[in-house]
Amino acid sequence: MDAVRFRHAHFTARFPAGHRYAPSHFWMTPVDGAEGVWRVGMTKFATRMLGELVEMVLDVAPGDPVGGGQRLGTVEGFKAVSDLYSVMEGVFVETNPLLATESCLTHSDPHGNGWLYAVRGRPAEGDLDVHGYVALLSGTIDRLHASRYSGSSPPTDDASAGIDH
Repeated sequence: MDAVRFRHAHFTARFPAGHRYAPSHFWMTPVDGAEGVWRVGMTKFATRMLGELVEMVLDVAPGDPVGGGQRLGTVEGFKAVSDLYSVMEGVFVETNPLLATESCLTHSDPHGNGWLYAVRGRPAEGDLDVHGYVALLSGTIDRLHASRYSGSSPPTDDASAGIDH
């Protein structure tokens, strides 16, 4: 799998080139052999902010319609409990069954087997290719560092609304 290496400040990651990315730090990729179905997961950056996944509780069920920005439920990590919003438009298909017994996959394999849910449809408006996401991430990290060293609270970034702190 082709990937783009990213290194900025104290954060390094490899982002799969074939994935699409949401400004809210989620990735989306079509499922091979499943027409129109996409898997969605948190990027390495999102997992670093949340910490290792402890629990995911979704308010949607297979067959339910979902839209971009719709609240799907919550994710709980060691560092935070956050609302989870859809980055897809379409029909909810399933949650990742592996997470019931191996929730650490979101941290150990965030861009692969650590996917959260699947939707039959398309990415919501505003999705990015890997290069657009890397540029957005670089700016996000710059803002976090600037607020950290200025003594002020980190700026709220509506683009990061996929995980609401």
